[in-house]
Amino acid sequence: MRNAQRPTDLIGQTDMIRVRSLSELTGCDIWLKLESQNPGGSIKDRAAYQIIKDALDSGELEPGMTVVEGTAGNTGIGLALVARSFGLNMLAVMPNDQSPEKERMIRLHGAKCQTVDPVPFRNENHFYHTAQRLAEGRDDFWWANQFENTSNARAHYLGTGPEIWQQTEGAVDILVSVAGTGGTIAGTSMYLKERNDDVQVWLTDPDGSGIYSYLQTGDYVANGGSFTEGIGIMRLVENFKQARIDAAVNLPDQDLYALSRYVRDHDGIVLGSSSALNLAGALQAAAVHGPGKTIVTFACDLGERSASKLYNETYLRERGIELAAEPAKELVARYRENGERVWRAAK
Repeated sequence: MRNAQRPTDLIGQTDMIRVRSLSELTGCDIWLKLESQNPGGSIKDRAAYQIIKDALDSGELEPGMTVVEGTAGNTGIGLALVARSFGLNMLAVMPNDQSPEKERMIRLHGAKCQTVDPVPFRNENHFYHTAQRLAEGRDDFWWANQFENTSNARAHYLGTGPEIWQQTEGAVDILVSVAGTGGTIAGTSMYLKERNDDVQVWLTDPDGSGIYSYLQTGDYVANGGSFTEGIGIMRLVENFKQARIDAAVNLPDQDLYALSRYVRDHDGIVLGSSSALNLAGALQAAAVHGPGKTIVTFACDLGERSASKLYNETYLRERGIELAAEPAKELVARYRENGERVWRAAK
C-alpha cells in the first residue's frame, strides 16, 4: 500500500503472478511481472519517468517545455503522464497503423498526437525522423529519443532488475524479454547478471524484426511481419548495445494467438500482443531448459490495448491467423523439437 503525491510516485514496484497453467504444463515456475499496474498502464512508464527526470536534473528540460517523441504508443502514453506530472507538455508522433486504443490514451492524458504514414526507417518521413525534426525546430521542444537515450535502460537497471531479484529472492534462472528500444532487456539483464552471471537472458523476436538475424549473423534481416506493436529493431541502438543476451528465438504471430487464448481461458489473464510474445518466449525457454527453472517475463501492458488486433477475429483472419488455436501441450512439444532454432551466444 503506497500513498503518493503524483502519479509518477506509483511507477514501479509491480507485482508478479505465477502462470499456473503453463507452470504445471512445463514443470517450471513461469512468472509474469505485471507492468500493466503502472499508472500509464505499461512498462514504458519506467523509461518515460527516468528519461524526463534525468533531463530535468541536467537542466536540458525546464517546466513549460514540450517533450517530443516518436512512438508506437505506450512510450507516448507514459511520457504524456510523466510530462504532466512535472509541468511539461507532450507531443507524440505515431505511425497511423497502430492500435487506436493507444492514440486515444495519449490524447486523454492531455498530449498532442501527430500521426504519419508508416514508412521504412530510411525514409525521412518515418515517425522517428519526424519527431527529431520537429523537436530540433523549436527551442522550447525537447526530443526524448528513447532508442538512443540510455536513461531508458537505466530505469530498468535501477528499478526492474532489483525488483525481480527481490521478488524471486535471488532464485531467478531465466529472464525473457522482447526488445523494442532494448531498454528493458538491457537494464534488467545488466542488473541481474551483476548479481548472478548464471542467470540466462532470452530475447524473443517477432517476424518482421531483424534482431534474431543480427545476433546470428551480424546483419539485420527481417522476414514477414507481425501484429505486435513497438517490438523489434532493424538497427543497432545505444540501449540495445548494453543488453547481455544468452539466447534468442523468433516466434510467429500464430503462437501468440494460441497462448493468449490459452492463458485467458485457463488463468483468467488477458495479454496484449507484446506480453503474449514474452510468454511464448518463456514457454520456449522452459521447453529447452526442462523442469525446475524459475522464469520471469513481462506483461508489458494492458490486454485491452490489443483489442483491435489480437482480439479482433476479422483482423486476425485478414492476417492469415488460424482461429483454431494449437493446444498448449502441442505447442510445448513443438518447442522442444525446435530447440535447434534457438540462437545461443558463444561461450
